Amino acid sequence: MSDLAQYIRELTVLLVPLLFTITCHEAAHGLVANMLGDPTAKLAGRITLNPARHLDPLGMLIMIIPPHIGWARPVPVDTRYFKSPRTAMFLVALAGPMANVLVACLCAGIFHAIASLPVEDPNGLAVRVLVPIATMAHAGVYVSLLIGAFNLLPIPPLDGSSILARFLPERLAETYLSLGRYGILLVIGLLFLGNLVGFSILGTLLFPLVERGAWLLGVSPSF
Repeated sequence: MSDLAQYIRELTVLLVPLLFTITCHEAAHGLVANMLGDPTAKLAGRITLNPARHLDPLGMLIMIIPPHIGWARPVPVDTRYFKSPRTAMFLVALAGPMANVLVACLCAGIFHAIASLPVEDPNGLAVRVLVPIATMAHAGVYVSLLIGAFNLLPIPPLDGSSILARFLPERLAETYLSLGRYGILLVIGLLFLGNLVGFSILGTLLFPLVERGAWLLGVSPSF
């Protein structure tokens, strides 16, 4: 029972930064697409910080399973609006992970600001309010960087595949991106396999990068 209570507590701390970073990630895709001439996401109401507009049921379910990497509904993009579709898709794809970096910086700023405050009464109301916020901000740094790094993996349909496709010959890029229908199944398989065997392939690839990014922001794993 204590393990379950600990898991629920950890999930509660992670839920707010998870929803926020995924929402910013998807909204950034739509915002950049709109700036480049495609209003599809804007018309669909996807350039918003309302998480309900972005959540995917299966992605949300995967989110509650360690290492807590999920996904949202893809932002609709119509490349016919773009003057240079390949370059535009590169920029639209890159916008998501870049939004995650900005969210990580924001969370790090909040964490450092709270940590620098003087503590007059360890049991006071201010501490009881600020400690949970600092805890979520600390988690937000790692969650944001992890989701950003995850999306940079060159597995279609993750953002990394659209970024890589920009540098491939056009025909090869089309074939590569067409594998997106199987990519999510591969990712889910890797996540569940990691939980079964106790060795996370994705975690081994991503965690060192995430820890390095957190270190650059002055945030250590322990809090």
